[in-house]
Amino acid sequence: MRSLEGLPGFNRDAFEAIHTAGPPVTSVRVNPGKRAGEFAGAVPVPWSSWGFYLPHRPSFTFDPFFHAGAYYVQEASGMFLEQAMRQAADLARPLRVLDLCAAPGGKSTLLQSLLSRESLLVSNEVIRGRVNILQENVVKWGAANVVVTSNDPHDMGRLENYFDVLVVDAPCSGSGLFRREPEAIREWSPDNVRLCYQRQRRILADSWPALRKDGLLIYSTCAYSREENEDIVDWLVEDLGAITCRLRVRAEWMIVETAGRTGASGYRFYPDRLRGEGLFMACLRKTDGGAFAAPRKKGNVERVPGKDLERITGWVSGSTGLANFYHQDLIHVIPEELIADLSVLRSACYLRRAGIPIGKLSPKEFIPEHDLAMSTLVAPGLPSIPLTREQALSYLRKEELPPVSDHRGWMLVQYEGLNLGWIKALPGRINNYYPKEWRILRREP
Repeated sequence: MRSLEGLPGFNRDAFEAIHTAGPPVTSVRVNPGKRAGEFAGAVPVPWSSWGFYLPHRPSFTFDPFFHAGAYYVQEASGMFLEQAMRQAADLARPLRVLDLCAAPGGKSTLLQSLLSRESLLVSNEVIRGRVNILQENVVKWGAANVVVTSNDPHDMGRLENYFDVLVVDAPCSGSGLFRREPEAIREWSPDNVRLCYQRQRRILADSWPALRKDGLLIYSTCAYSREENEDIVDWLVEDLGAITCRLRVRAEWMIVETAGRTGASGYRFYPDRLRGEGLFMACLRKTDGGAFAAPRKKGNVERVPGKDLERITGWVSGSTGLANFYHQDLIHVIPEELIADLSVLRSACYLRRAGIPIGKLSPKEFIPEHDLAMSTLVAPGLPSIPLTREQALSYLRKEELPPVSDHRGWMLVQYEGLNLGWIKALPGRINNYYPKEWRILRREP
C-alpha cells in the first residue's frame, strides 16, 4: 500500500474500503455481430457501446448464449479501449491492427467489433499455453478478418512500418487486480515491479518498428505502479520520440487523467472511484518511420481451385468478396482485400489461424469445421435443429442426442436462433461434433 501513496487520484481510505466491500463488479460486452439474450437488471457501461454491468454474477458456464459467442465477459475498465480507438484512430478507413499480447481475447474481440470488414486484426500471443484460449474466443466471436499468431514481439518488429495501430496490454505486476484476484497480492513485490518494467520496455522496443509513421500505440496495464505506467510513457516519449494523444474523458466517468515528467497523458482507473478494476491506459503516436516495403520472399497462399469451390457452394453466406485458400489442410475464407496481407504475415509470423477455417473435402463430402458454425458467414439456409436449454447443455457436454429429425447428414444445432455447432444425423443416431476440448465438464448445480 505504501507504494501507492502519492499516485494521482489515490485515496488510501477509499481504496482499502472498496477492497473489503464484497465481490467485484461483473460486466459483459455483447457481440454486435450476433444477437444476445437479455440480461435482467443490466446497466450500460458508460464508455462502451456494447458493455453492461450485471446485478450479480451468473453461471456463464451454463448459459448457451455464452458458448454461442453472443457476448464476452470483460472487466469494465478494459472496455475503455473503445474510446481510445474511436477518438485516436481513423475507423472510417481500412486499418491494420496488431493486438500484441492478446490472450485471452477481450481486447481482440472488442477491436474486431470496431473495425471495418476490410480491416485486418492480428491477434498475437507469445505464451504458447495461452494461445488456445485466445483462439477459442476469436472462433466464438465469428469474424473473418482476424489472424491469430503466436510470435515474439521481435518477430513482429520485422514487419517494419506495417501496422496502423499497435495495442500492447503489457504483462504487469497485476496490482490492479487485487480485488478480483487475491492471489495477485501474494505475488506482488517491488522486485516484480522492476522486472515488469524491464519486460514492458523490451516488448515495446521490439515491436515499435512494426508501427508505421503517425501510427497509434495504445498501451495499458492492470497495475498501479508509476514505474509500469507513467515512467513507461515518459520513456516512449524521450527515447522513441512518441507524442501523446489526449482523450476526452467525461467528468462523471471518474477516470483520473495523469501525466509524467514529459506531460504525456495517461488515464488511471480506481475501483473506489468507478465501477471497474484497476487499469492504466495511454495513447501515443509514432513520429518517425517510412513506407512499408513488402518482403522479397512472401509466404505462399494456395487458392482453392474452381473444382473444389463447386463442392462447397451453399455453405458460406455472401461468398462474393471472399477469398478461399488452403491453410493447414483446411479450406479457409478471408475478405479478398486481405489475401495479400496473408502473404506478408507468413513471411514473418507463425499463423495459428487465418480468417475462418470452414472445413475440408473428403472423397465423398465436405466436412464442415466448428469455426464455420460459429462464424457470421455460415449460410442461413442450412439444415438446423432448435434445442431447448436443457438439450443445448447436453450438446455442450458432448453427450449423445436422441434423433430429432428425419434429415440425414450435417445439421446446425441452434439455441434461440444462435448456432452452437454441428451434428451429423445418421440412421438411428446423431453424432455430436462439438469440440471435445471445449465441452462442459460438470453438471449444473
